[in-house]
Amino acid sequence: MKYKQLGRTGLFVSELCLGTMTLGGNTDAGMWSSIGAVEQDEANQLFARAFAGGVNFIDTADIYSFGQSERITGIALKELGVARSDIILATKTGGVMGSGPNAQGASRGHIMDSVQRSLERLQVDHIDLYQIHASDPVTPVEETLRALDDLTRQGLVRYVGVSNWAAGKLGKALGLSKALNTSRVETLQAYYSIAGRDVERELVPLVREEKMGLLVWSPLAGGLLSGKYGPGSSADGDSRRSKFDFPPVDLDRAWQCVAEMRVIAERHGVSVGRIALAWLLARPYVTSVIIGVKRIDQLDDNLGAADIILTAEELVRLDAVSALPPYYPGWMIEHQDAARRQASSSPQKLNVIKTL
Repeated sequence: MKYKQLGRTGLFVSELCLGTMTLGGNTDAGMWSSIGAVEQDEANQLFARAFAGGVNFIDTADIYSFGQSERITGIALKELGVARSDIILATKTGGVMGSGPNAQGASRGHIMDSVQRSLERLQVDHIDLYQIHASDPVTPVEETLRALDDLTRQGLVRYVGVSNWAAGKLGKALGLSKALNTSRVETLQAYYSIAGRDVERELVPLVREEKMGLLVWSPLAGGLLSGKYGPGSSADGDSRRSKFDFPPVDLDRAWQCVAEMRVIAERHGVSVGRIALAWLLARPYVTSVIIGVKRIDQLDDNLGAADIILTAEELVRLDAVSALPPYYPGWMIEHQDAARRQASSSPQKLNVIKTL
C-alpha cells in the first residue's frame, strides 16, 4: 500500500480508501438497502481486513443509511481498538436528512447541526476531513466557507473538502477562501472510472493547478466494471446495479473498456475489476480511490489492485479505448496550446538590430 499526500496538506492517506456506503442499509433505508446492508459484525471484519492491508483512510457520510453507516463505523473503530491517530476519518454533509427545509444543503445552520451529529455517531472528538457532499444552489459559497473555517478553528474539523462540485464553483471557492482568509478546500471527491472520464475535462486541470487532493468514488461504476457483465448481459438480482442503476454510464464505451481490460487481466492473472482500479491508481493526480464492498473476498480483490503495475503499453491501450470524444473548447485549446508549446521549446534566433 502506498500513501499519498492529501493535496498540499501535511497529511498522508492510503491510495485505497475504505468507503462505507454499503453499511447499515436495512429495509427501512430506501435506496440504501439496494446498495448494501452490511451490519456490525460483518463491518468489523471488513474494517479489520482493510487495516491489515494498509488502509488508513475511511470515508463515510451522514446520509449513508441516514446516519447508520456513521454509527457502525464508530462502533467498529471502538470494538477493534484502533488508535484515533492511526486513522484518517472523512465524512460528508449536505444531503437530505429530514423533511424540513433546513435538513439539507450547505448553509451555516445545517453544517453546524450536522457536524455535531456526525461526531456523536462516529464517537470521536474531531473529523479529519469534512466534506460538503452536494453543490447547494441556494447558499452563498462564502457562507459555507466561513462555517467550515469556524469548525477548523474550533478543532472539530481538521481539513475541508467538497464533493460533486463543478469546476467554476470550486474555482470560486478557492479564490474566496484566499480573499476571506478562511480554511481552503483541500480535496475534491468525484466520480471517476475508466468508463467515465468526464472529470478530466475541467476538474482534473483545476485540481492539478491548485494542488488539491482528488478522491475517487465509484471506481467500478457501481459494479459495472467488475468483469461480471458485458454486452447483452443483465445484472443479477443480488447485484447493486440490478436495484440501483447508478452512476449513468455509456454502455457501448463501458463494454469496449471491459473487453480491453479482460485481455490485460488474463495476462496478469487477476480480475477485470482489479485492472480498472489499477488504471485509476496509475493516474498521477489521483490521491485515493474509494472502494465500497459487502464481502471479504471483494475487499481482498480490491486491495490487490495496489500491487499491480500496468506497463506503459497497457496504459496506452486502456487510455485509447476509453478516450473521451473531442469537445469545445477543449479541442481548440489543445490545438492552440500545441503551437505555443512548440514555439517555447524550439530554439529561436533573435534578430538584433545594432544602432550605430
